[in-house]
Amino acid sequence: MLNAERTCLVLIDVQEKLAPLMVDAESMVKNCGILLQIARGLNLPILWCQQVPQAIGATVEPLRPYLEGVEPMDKSSFSCCGAAGFGERLDALKVETAILCGIETHVCVFQTAMELMQKGLYVHVIADAVSSRTAANKQIGLNRMAAAGAVISSTEMLLFELLRTAKHEQFRTLSKLIR
Repeated sequence: MLNAERTCLVLIDVQEKLAPLMVDAESMVKNCGILLQIARGLNLPILWCQQVPQAIGATVEPLRPYLEGVEPMDKSSFSCCGAAGFGERLDALKVETAILCGIETHVCVFQTAMELMQKGLYVHVIADAVSSRTAANKQIGLNRMAAAGAVISSTEMLLFELLRTAKHEQFRTLSKLIR
């Protein structure tokens, strides 16, 4: 089970020129937004990466309001672990679990998950908040991460796992996000 006090959210490459090419792009962006709101509501640290933004564009506009005050890390490596400052920020958080969302499932999300698991973190990949240009590549990426030990979950499942009880002070506010 997730422990909200020891968990961070990693948003990966949901950018202007790439996001529209994804399978179920609208749903994926919506769920990334919900995850960002959950992270804000529960005070989970957010790590935000962008793949070569000068070529692929900025993070999509619908997510930007939830990223206020978070410094993006630009990268050319596929894994977020290759972004300058990512490892240092992650280490400073002293988290045990990373929740991953973004694109592409079989490339950047996959490589980030693998490196984070190699570093000893538990990794939860939110299946309805990741995508690839093809459904087959998304599924292959999810399958490989699961086989390697990542937990494959959904936005709604994650929310209730973090809240644990309807008596949580954020239950009413955050549960409205999934209705």
